[in-house]
Amino acid sequence: MLFMLIVKASKNSEAGNLPDSGLMEAMTKFNEKLVQAGVKVMAKGLHPSSNGIRISFPEQGKNPVVTEGPFTEAQDLIAGFILIDVKSMEEAKEWAFRMLF
Repeated sequence: MLFMLIVKASKNSEAGNLPDSGLMEAMTKFNEKLVQAGVKVMAKGLHPSSNGIRISFPEQGKNPVVTEGPFTEAQDLIAGFILIDVKSMEEAKEWAFRMLF
């Protein structure tokens, strides 16, 4: 079963800054454990929302609406994700609880 572990955006990630060295080391170790366990499918960091757009379709059959970033709803923004392939929701939760960031 595929599960996505979502890394929420922060003011730091939205500013386009990389995490500090301690956090980078923790992320690297976590990713290595995922690889060793054979469950990591993909992991990616995303650009800040200032580099993005949203395309919405408010009315069926009408033109889409394009909104350029940055977006202010920081609690809804994602800085990255890890896609894992595990046997159950419980195993996915176990991996999520191991995330240090």
